[in-house]
Parts: sequence; structure tokens; C-alpha cells
Amino acid sequence: MTETSGTGGTTGVNRTDDEVWIVGATGRVGRGVAGRLTARGLTVVPVGRSRERMAAAGAEAGLPADAKVVVADSAERIAQEVVRRHPRVVVNTMGDYATTAPVIARACMSGGGHYVDQANDVVAARGLLALHEEATRAGSTLVTGAGFGVLATEAVVLKLCEGRPAPHRVRVDSVASVAVEAGALGAALASGIVDALTAGGRRYADGELVRSRLGADPRRLTFPDGTSAKTAGVASGELVAARAAAEAPFVTATSSLAPTAPLLRAVVPLLGRLLSVPALRRLAVDRLGRVTVKAAPRPREHSWGHAVVEWADGTRREGWLRAGE
Repeated sequence: MTETSGTGGTTGVNRTDDEVWIVGATGRVGRGVAGRLTARGLTVVPVGRSRERMAAAGAEAGLPADAKVVVADSAERIAQEVVRRHPRVVVNTMGDYATTAPVIARACMSGGGHYVDQANDVVAARGLLALHEEATRAGSTLVTGAGFGVLATEAVVLKLCEGRPAPHRVRVDSVASVAVEAGALGAALASGIVDALTAGGRRYADGELVRSRLGADPRRLTFPDGTSAKTAGVASGELVAARAAAEAPFVTATSSLAPTAPLLRAVVPLLGRLLSVPALRRLAVDRLGRVTVKAAPRPREHSWGHAVVEWADGTRREGWLRAGE
């Protein structure tokens, strides 16, 4: 888990409870988080644009009918409510993290609260980590990349590097197996897809973050259970986390969600340039978010995190992490 935290404190804050706010509580991830935290006895508060949809999500999570909700239609409005009410923790699942994370995280820090998101892109991850000094002064903990890909690959890298000096080269591969839920794709997922196309690929070379082609270095991974999947290079939170965990000068990250077909890999750079125009990006996110998809089962039984770590003396270690959906 990529995080930045502080040990200071903020005094004079009137905090009356230990509320955990779930931003984007009506989405699939938001509903799942709300349900698990409610089951653990925490005080969960759904945050979103529609009171009716939040009430339905709250009921699904096991909240009482009269449970508190916060109605806000933008990161700025959410931040205003955070500053006013001082929740203990805010979990952000609304997407567009490069934009929403700094706004909401800074609001949390104003009262010494804590922040978590599931960002999985380079810009958002590095942007939140850049708030480390502010978090230290505020006594806040900020966590980014709290999703399968970052956690699964970073954990393997840390285990492989345990007790060893910094390696020379690291490659991580994220292969999630997720069932598709019927309904609209949603703004959070749509913005993530569009941002991945516009960002292109990234890798670390000689310690510097450099551009590469989205979908570079495609390969087929064969998992320990005998199944397999294709992966290819992508600019992701896994890349940032692997670099931070290993401190290796050369780091690459791949995902099973990156394009691997030759035609798609040829078209993606042009599409990315078009979608980098702000007006076209907004249109693409809006249209893609409205696309209705059919329910589909998981493509394989397990999700996998994988890493290969190499040292200058020729030592090579490889590891796998197996998880559910």
C-alpha cells in the first residue's frame, strides 16, 4: 500500500464521533467498502450526489433507514463538508483521483483526519505522495493505491527484497479477475480508462520516470495454477509503488487490462492524443460512463500479483500473490 503519514497533531478540532465517509458509496467498490466497514461496527456515512441512491446503497450495506448521508456533487463541495464536520476517515472511490484526491485529502488534513483512495495512475499516486510533509504536520495518514493491483504487486516486491540491498531491475504484473456487474460503466471507471489512454506508458530508467508506449513489452504469463493471461506495459500506481518499495533504477509495470493486440497497440497513441484535448476528454468520459454493459463472470478463478526482481550480481527472484476477486 502506498502511503504517506504524519505523527504530529491538530488541536482544537471539535470531533464528536469516529465517522468513516465513503465518497462514491453508490458504486460497486463504494458499496462493498461500506458493507464491510458497517459489518465491523464502524460508523459509516455514504457521500454522493443522490440522497435516494445513497439510501439504497446504505440499506444494502446494512445501515439503518435513518442513517446519516452527505449530499455533495463535487470534490470541492465534499471538501467543504469535510472541513465543516471533521470525519475521522474519508474513503474516496469517486474516481478522477489526480483532481479529486488533493482537494479532499487537504480537507481531511485540516482537522487531522485521514484519507484513503484506490487511485491506480502515476499522476494521482505521485500527487498524493507529494503531500507527505503536509500530512506530517497535520498528523494525518494519506493512503493511495488501496486496490488490488498496487497492494498485490507491492507486497510481492517487498517480500522478494526483504533482507537484500536495493535491486537493479524490477518488473511487476497485475492480473485481476473481476466479474462484470450489469449496468452503466460509471464515471469513475470511465475516467480511469480515458486517463490511461491519454497518459500512455511509463517506466523508470536510471531512476527517472520516462515515457514508453502503452501496451509495450506484451507477454503471456502462465500462473502457478496453470492458467494464463496476456499483459502489457501501462502507466500505473503499481509502477510508482514498486519503485518506492525496491528503490531500483529500472522498473516496469504491466497489466492484463492494457492493450496487447497489435492493431490496438498501433491505434492507442493516436487515440490518446485526441483524448488529451480537454473538451474531447470530457465528452469521452461522459459517453463511456453511460455505456451499459452486461453481467459477465470472472475470467479466471484467481487474481494474481507477480514480480521479478534482479540484482546487479545476477541474483534473480520471482514471486506470486494469489487472491480472490
